[in-house]
Amino acid sequence: MPYAPEAKIAHDFIRDVYVVEHDAIAAGVAGTDEHRRMRQARTGSIMARLMTWLEAQKHLHPPKSPMGSAVAYALNHWTELTLFIENPGIPPDNNRSESALRVVALGRKNFLFVGHEQDGQNLADLYSRVATCTAHGKDPLAYLTDILGRIGSHPAARLDEILPQNWSPPA
Repeated sequence: MPYAPEAKIAHDFIRDVYVVEHDAIAAGVAGTDEHRRMRQARTGSIMARLMTWLEAQKHLHPPKSPMGSAVAYALNHWTELTLFIENPGIPPDNNRSESALRVVALGRKNFLFVGHEQDGQNLADLYSRVATCTAHGKDPLAYLTDILGRIGSHPAARLDEILPQNWSPPA
């Protein structure tokens, strides 16, 4: 924040949003209707104050400056930035998505010369399956071991059963 010390104000608003999230987790209501009500009552007012502050800031910074760009981005995407208030299943950030994409970006660099186009497609499919397993709390190694062992005998009409999000480990 050396370029725009006033950005600490926005940071404080965002910190307050996470205080509400912390309180929901501590109360054991994360993801419930009670969590939604907490967000509506507390986070809604925090975000309203943030929007007022952003509106006041937009004319104080050159549009192409880091602060001007950040303010414009937030205001232009306000609807998307506040969707989480009404849905307790949506986190207030996209950290999980960013983490998943980090793996893809690393792979893109590491496998730039994978050897053959079909090998690249196979690797992309493997990345996708592992990421889907991880996102759904499934062990990717157990999943791959199981489905690769039975893929030839599994009925095509029941393919949905072995998709990572639907798969259950064998009993």
